[in-house]
Amino acid sequence: MSRKIRWGILGPGGIAHKFASALKAIPDAEIVAVGSRDLQRANIFADAFDIPHRHGNYVELTANSDVDVIYVATPHPFHKECAILCLEAGKAVLCEKPLTVDADQAEKMIACAREHKQFLMEAMWTRFIPVMVKVREWLADGAIGEPRMLTADFGNWVELSTENLKGRLFTPELAGGALLDIGVYTISLASMVFGTPAEITSLAHIGETGVDERAAILLGYEAGQIASLSCAITTRTSQDARIFGTKGAIHIPNFARATSATLEVPGKEPQQIEIPFIENGFEYQAIEVINCLRASELESDVMPLDESLSIIKTMDVARAQWGLEYPPFGSVL
Repeated sequence: MSRKIRWGILGPGGIAHKFASALKAIPDAEIVAVGSRDLQRANIFADAFDIPHRHGNYVELTANSDVDVIYVATPHPFHKECAILCLEAGKAVLCEKPLTVDADQAEKMIACAREHKQFLMEAMWTRFIPVMVKVREWLADGAIGEPRMLTADFGNWVELSTENLKGRLFTPELAGGALLDIGVYTISLASMVFGTPAEITSLAHIGETGVDERAAILLGYEAGQIASLSCAITTRTSQDARIFGTKGAIHIPNFARATSATLEVPGKEPQQIEIPFIENGFEYQAIEVINCLRASELESDVMPLDESLSIIKTMDVARAQWGLEYPPFGSVL
C-alpha cells in the first residue's frame, strides 16, 4: 500500500477523539469513516474531524469498502464482538487496550484474526512512544546490566460523586475498575521487560459498586526477577516506573505517557532524554499499524498477540485472587 492508509473509527467516545487527533497528524493516514449505534453521535464526530462516511451502526462501517483498518474504541466488554465483526468483514483491526476482558475472549479474537488472515493489534499506545523505544534500546544494549527488579504505579483520583459512580469506571457491567483501565499499563510494562510471570500474588480493595478501586500486584519470574505494581482509580500516585539492573537503573517519570527517562549508572553522569510527542502520543501506535500493513504483516513484533494474551491471563489470575467476577455482558450489535 503506497497510498494513504484509510481508517474507520468504531465507537466515537473520548478515547476515539484522542486517537483521531493523532491520526490527523500522520501524513500517511486518512480517516474516512466513523460508526456509532447513534447516527447523531457519528455525525458530530465526523464533523469534528472532517470524516466523509458516517454510519449509524457498526455493521455498515465494516462493510465500507473505502476502509482499510478499523480502530475499535468501545468499552472493554465489547472489544471481542466488535473486533471479530471487523475481522470477519476483512478489515485490519487496532483494538483499544486491554485487548479483551479475559483470556477466553482474547483467544477467540486472536483465533479469528489468524483464521481470516487479518492484522490485529492491541492499542497499547505506550509501548510505541519514543521514550519506550529508547528504554528498550538501553535494555538490549545492557546499559543497566541484567534487569532484576521493576516498580510501576498508575493511580488516578476520581471523585466518588453520584454521577461518577454511575459511570463506566465504577460499573461492573462495563468491566470497570482500576485493573483493566490503567493497571494493564503496569502489567504490560513488566511484560515488556521480563516476559510472562511464573508467580502472581495480588490484593485489591473492592468498592461499593463492586469494582476494584485499588490494587497491588507482585510478579515473580523464573530467573528471580520481581515486579511490584499498583493501580488505583480513587488514589492519585506518582505514576512513575523504575527498572533496576545489576549495573544501574532506568527512571521513567509518568511512564504511561512518558516524554522523558533517565539512565542512572553509578560512577557516571545520569543520561536524560527528552522526546516530546508529535501530537498526543497516540500517533505512534497508528504508525506501527501502517508500517505493518504495508509490510503485509498480520501482527506487530513490538506488541504481538501472544504477549497481549499473556497479559490478560495475568490479570485473570489477579482478579481470581480477589474473587472479582464480571456479570454477563450484553451485545452492542
